[in-house]
Amino acid sequence: MTRALTSLFPRTAAASEIVGLVVVLLALMALFGSLSDRFLTGATFSSIAFQLPELGLLTLAMFIPILSGGLNLAITFSANISGLVLAWVITWGGGADAGLGVIVLAVVAALASGVVIGWALGAIIAYTGAHPILASLAMMIFLRGLGEFLTRGGSISGFPPAISALGQGTVLGIPAPLIVFAVCVGLWALLLNRTRLGFSIFMLGSNPEATRYSGIDTRFTLTMIYALSGFMCAVAGIIMASRFNSVRVGHGEAYLLITVLACFLGRVDPFGGFGRVSNVVLALVILQIIGSGLNLLGTNQHLATALWGGILLSVMVARYLWSRRGSVGSVGSVRTKPSPSTLHQGKQQ
Repeated sequence: MTRALTSLFPRTAAASEIVGLVVVLLALMALFGSLSDRFLTGATFSSIAFQLPELGLLTLAMFIPILSGGLNLAITFSANISGLVLAWVITWGGGADAGLGVIVLAVVAALASGVVIGWALGAIIAYTGAHPILASLAMMIFLRGLGEFLTRGGSISGFPPAISALGQGTVLGIPAPLIVFAVCVGLWALLLNRTRLGFSIFMLGSNPEATRYSGIDTRFTLTMIYALSGFMCAVAGIIMASRFNSVRVGHGEAYLLITVLACFLGRVDPFGGFGRVSNVVLALVILQIIGSGLNLLGTNQHLATALWGGILLSVMVARYLWSRRGSVGSVGSVRTKPSPSTLHQGKQQ
């Protein structure tokens, strides 16, 4: 099957990666289809289409920091705070009876809050030299405590129908949140493949010192990376609020590990400098298929969580073995990270 699918694409590394992920996806669908007669049904795929965007948007928020060689552990609580800002503005403007003007103001305020949180995190990392893991961990703790203090651990609910339609409605039969996710995927691909900032992100992840000496303002680039990550967190927060018709601190907390897993499964270099949006999207679909399949089989939630970690460990071992196989096949060769110019050409494929 792999040979047949490979023949449909050019013989490039990018095509091989996509074909490999597609083969895994088809194999999983066949496996779960054979184990449950309810898997290959319209209801299952409709459920996947509504659930995928939340995880997908948070993964996009994690994707760019990893590309730069960093990490953003505060994505879920950034999304929660943006969702709370949305809820507070709507409640102030009339709650379930709020008009269109209030809804637009609430969405803009939520997006702005996400950008401010991301910008603050990026500025701390860029100007103090703090490690992204420690800085984002501190930001995560701060946002969690702040959110629980302001809400007293409760939730805010009661949104206008227009907000609910954003997370639960359809457009021409396509789930609205899936359309939002597709637009965001397009924006990320455009940013990384067609803009100077995108090129700078790849360079920064590939070699920070060389990037600095090449004249690129690395502090500004780092700040923009986390501001963009915060923006995507805000979009995820809005979608989560509209889907559940309520906002609560801690919503989507379990997604944090899975976003890292999706990036890693999508062959994003954990040390930065290499990764493609298309591969990450395919990895997301694979993980969502696994989640839905396990749910249909009635798997215990704790066992499912253990499986996520097991998959991550298995991918690490498989990649190590694959890299050793490649190094044995090419005697005398040394594995090096692709140069920025090569990356810029490769990511346009």
